[in-house]
Amino acid sequence: MPQTATITRSPDWPLQVKAPGTHDWERTATRWLRDLLPARYGGYLTLNRHPAILARHVQLQLQHEIRAVRVALQTSRAELPMLGVAESVIENAIRMYAVELEQLSRLARGVRLVTDALQVNAAAQRRR
Repeated sequence: MPQTATITRSPDWPLQVKAPGTHDWERTATRWLRDLLPARYGGYLTLNRHPAILARHVQLQLQHEIRAVRVALQTSRAELPMLGVAESVIENAIRMYAVELEQLSRLARGVRLVTDALQVNAAAQRRR
């Protein structure tokens, strides 16, 4: 089975991105990746014109977000009471952080798959 077929059958392949090799798939991949970044990055031509740089930056951004959510999750019980936050609110915050951590982890897996497919596509284009 070709690598791209295996990648797109993964449950982590983003629904917003067409399968590699189909019409316009790279455009849908770059749009999806761009949407994962804060809006202020939309004006950087380097990110918009170079999918490899965009994908790398998204991976880094997600790594930092995951790290921040982990810290928030790990420190909630110790730090939030000192801020006057009620126990029930702290429990809700902990659940929220746990859900967010899972969502970010799933996004990171999808970004890795899309990045791999973009690299395969770029290598195939260089061989032509």
